Amino acid sequence: MVKDLDYVLYNGVKIPQVGFGTWQSAPADAYNAVLCAIKAGYRHIDTALVYENEEAVGKAIKDSGIKREDIFITTKLPADKKGYDVTIESFNESCKNLGVDYLDLYLIHAPWPWSNIGQDCTEGNIESWKAMIDLYNQGKIRAIGVSNFQPSNIKPLIEATNVVPMVNQIRFFLGNTQPKVTKYCNENNILVEAYSPLATGKMLNNPTLVEIAKKYNVSPAKICLRYCLDKNTLPLPKSIHDERIIDNILLDFKLEKDDIIKLDSIHDESLDKPLRS
Repeated sequence: MVKDLDYVLYNGVKIPQVGFGTWQSAPADAYNAVLCAIKAGYRHIDTALVYENEEAVGKAIKDSGIKREDIFITTKLPADKKGYDVTIESFNESCKNLGVDYLDLYLIHAPWPWSNIGQDCTEGNIESWKAMIDLYNQGKIRAIGVSNFQPSNIKPLIEATNVVPMVNQIRFFLGNTQPKVTKYCNENNILVEAYSPLATGKMLNNPTLVEIAKKYNVSPAKICLRYCLDKNTLPLPKSIHDERIIDNILLDFKLEKDDIIKLDSIHDESLDKPLRS
């Protein structure tokens, strides 16, 4: 079953193929949703310091009764925090919030502050990356990566440190798959994680998608998630509704090649604008 399958990062760390997202979930909602997700079989939980729900996520993981080592926890360095010392401080804050002494995956949330998209923060990103490498080498993080990074943002990190990010978490969904970024990541053994894999619901009424969903007798949302998996990306569906949380991990089918081609043909220019994660 998909919920029991993993990807393997280039450093050998296993990461569950489907993660559970908590973006825009208030603490109480995040707590209940994460508990439901773990009960449903999710073993990969994604949060971020700026989501302001790390404490609730950590409490839900603890209260689930599942061993810490059996849950893959991802969180993120805030996009406006650039530099060595502030990265260490933010990492320690996240660990305290989550109630853990190590992270499975730590990401630079974006190459620039969300208040100034496109700002050149290359030097700050390099210093943050160096701090994350040190934490990784100390065994405090099992894998490190980036989020919302273009190849032009990734290359300076590699040139400065010779360490390639293990993950790039990007906006990736049916209708907008960022082919240039995904191609670069695939060529460099960087796993692509797909945030907002349902395009925040904006693609679910697409006629082609609805037609294919009927063929497989599943919801349009499940076609979107299966599409991400068939593209070798790691979807991070988010919901606060129990029935959707449970349904979103039941993805034990594969799309036929002709249907993937049909889905590839869908493009929605209105979704080209970066979505904040």
